[in-house]
Amino acid sequence: MKKIPTPDWLAANRANWDGRVPVHVASDFYDVAGFVEGKESLRSFELAEVGEVRGKSLLHLQCHFGQDTLSWARRGATVTGLDFSRPAVEAATDLAERIGMDSARFVVSDVYDAVAALDGRSFDIVYTGLGALCWLPDIDRWARTVETLLAPGGFLYLAEFHPFGDTLAEDGRTVEYDYFQAEGTVWNEAGTYTDGEMAATTPARTVEWQHGIGEVVSALVAAGLRIEFLHEHDFTVFARFPVLEQDRGYRFPAGQPRVPLMYSLRAGKPA
Repeated sequence: MKKIPTPDWLAANRANWDGRVPVHVASDFYDVAGFVEGKESLRSFELAEVGEVRGKSLLHLQCHFGQDTLSWARRGATVTGLDFSRPAVEAATDLAERIGMDSARFVVSDVYDAVAALDGRSFDIVYTGLGALCWLPDIDRWARTVETLLAPGGFLYLAEFHPFGDTLAEDGRTVEYDYFQAEGTVWNEAGTYTDGEMAATTPARTVEWQHGIGEVVSALVAAGLRIEFLHEHDFTVFARFPVLEQDRGYRFPAGQPRVPLMYSLRAGKPA
């Protein structure tokens, strides 16, 4: 790990995610065969907090290869997925065809160029799922983009890994990283979070940013959105630390002080 200026962050991250796509599509982690048969990819708290989507237009920013996007389509939303990786969008389009969701649309674009890529269209719901914001350097610009993409009366729903959890060492007990670090962190680590081997030709270099809760909330408010709720969760969706125990997600064991591992928020655009 090395902290340096990162002018080429977009190209580096795109190349890495292009290489991840075939590994993820083939992985047990994503279980595409199970998804095609009807397996739900969305988390129960997301379904409860977003509410009814039938008949609504929904944009999924940083959609990867579309499982969560298409899960919203299965629930009746008219969906558009956007991702900067062309292989991911191609895989998402293929997956939509396999499950008969021909109305689902997938677009290749960086988040910051989304307004132009979507021809100025607006949406009832903008959805952003887990592990997305760390790939974006400028949260203020992200929030302004979201506000532009929302139709009046619409809302953003964000579910993310909690930035406090990102400060913990691998033991899940020790604070090792700086919560307030502003510059990007460059990682040179081969592999990905799923099962399956990465191709030797896939670049290992990625750049990520830490965004605190205050930074995210303040950016959305400054963009003109109204925070409807902010929920912090004491569980996560995978065994991030060896100390976690599986219990309706992965939680710290009884007797150990808990810290938030995920959060979710909803922010509305005035009608």
